[in-house]
Amino acid sequence: MNDEKIKQALAKARESKRNFKQSIDLIINLKNLDIKKSDNQVDFFVQLHFSKGKKTKVCALVGPELAKSAEKIVDKVVLQTEFEKYQKDKRLAKKLAKEYDFFIAQANIMPQVATAFGKVLGPKGKMPNPKAGCIVPPAANIEPLYNKLQKTIRISAKTSPVVHCLAGKEDMKDEEIIDNIKTIYDQLIHHLPHEKNNVGSVLVKLTMGKPIKIA
Repeated sequence: MNDEKIKQALAKARESKRNFKQSIDLIINLKNLDIKKSDNQVDFFVQLHFSKGKKTKVCALVGPELAKSAEKIVDKVVLQTEFEKYQKDKRLAKKLAKEYDFFIAQANIMPQVATAFGKVLGPKGKMPNPKAGCIVPPAANIEPLYNKLQKTIRISAKTSPVVHCLAGKEDMKDEEIIDNIKTIYDQLIHHLPHEKNNVGSVLVKLTMGKPIKIA
């Protein structure tokens, strides 16, 4: 992708001014791809070089081994002894799922995590995922993982041939947003069967703005 073309599209997108800091979304339309076939579906994680422009909130689902260390690092800790109340109260579990972006789980209690949270986190794509490194051993140092998740996004196209994800915030430097966009694009094409030939169009938009095509 051409840096200057991305910069031009960003400049046009930024014309949509609002009295709050808007997100910059990246939209990639796919083509010549039967998304109903599981082999053609896209679902993976990308670690960006720069911030997404917003804090990633992380919740840890842990046993006693990780409880104290996790409390110093993540945004919320749910102890194994608390799982039952979330399993019984789906509204409480749904509130938790809505509030946090990633969930880390202690590996040796994954069956209990699945029982208590699977029905709520699963459909939302928020179950602790080994692809993102979110299932950790009982003696893990989770600080590096927490820092990594601050720049991690999930790229998914499983029900329709379009990828829609966060690329940054409008007050970020052009160079940072451009790098994020190119990182996402480069990773995506390597997950497509015919790489660039499966990309129909690439657009950027601000939260309240219209999509602008990157020429």
